[in-house]
Amino acid sequence: MTYLFIGLVSFSILLLVISFFQRDRYRDIEKDMEELSMNVLQEHYKLKKRISVLEEELMLDGDMTLHKSPINEIIKNQVISLYKQGVKVDQITKQSTLSKQEVLSIIQDS
Repeated sequence: MTYLFIGLVSFSILLLVISFFQRDRYRDIEKDMEELSMNVLQEHYKLKKRISVLEEELMLDGDMTLHKSPINEIIKNQVISLYKQGVKVDQITKQSTLSKQEVLSIIQDS
C-alpha cells in the first residue's frame, strides 16, 4: 500500500515537472492572433491612407470644371418651395445633393 502511494505521488510529481516544460498552445494561438490583428490594422491604415490620397486627387480646383447633368425640375421645385417656406440656403444644400451655388442659381432663376 505504501509502495502504491509512493508510486502515485512520484508519478504526479513527474507529470507536474513535465507540464512546466511543455509548450503552451494557448500562448501560441494568442501570439498568432496578435500578429493577425496587427496585420489587419496595418492594412486598414494603408487603405485609409490610399483613400485619402485618392480623395485629395479627385478634389476639384477652381480651374477644373465638372460636367454635371442638368438639374431635375422636381429638385428645382423642391428648392424653390423650401426657400419660400423660409428655409435657409445652407439648410437646403444639406438636404439636397446640390452645391450652394446651384441652389442660389435656382432661387435667382425663379
